[in-house]
Amino acid sequence: MGQPVDASESELARLRRQYHFRSGPDGLRAWDVHRLIRLARTLPVFELPLADVRELDQPHWFSHEGDLPTPRAIVEHLRLMDACDLRWPIVLSADGGVMDGMHRAAQALRLGHSPILAQRFEIDPAPDHVGLAPDALPH
Repeated sequence: MGQPVDASESELARLRRQYHFRSGPDGLRAWDVHRLIRLARTLPVFELPLADVRELDQPHWFSHEGDLPTPRAIVEHLRLMDACDLRWPIVLSADGGVMDGMHRAAQALRLGHSPILAQRFEIDPAPDHVGLAPDALPH
């Protein structure tokens, strides 16, 4: 396992725009992943066994209404896995859930790599959006 990537603004600019979603009492909560990575810059990086990534055994990518595991959707996730850089640590919420990095975790599993680099919030940052549908979010 190499050194983690420095999450500089130039490196961050190369990443596609995306959001992390979780249901909440006021509706769907969404975190801008670029902001999560910025906030995680000061968190320690540690090695996380893939066995501890619970989303690897859940319908993570196909858990929201309208998210269907069509062959096209599966191929798109494989493309994203192939394009990911395993030197970027995954970002975990305070409860250990993946907020950013599922394609990296899945690629590490696919390649037989364990552990994976990770960072974990002690307290989750506030979401960027609450109650908006994914297609209503800025991109």
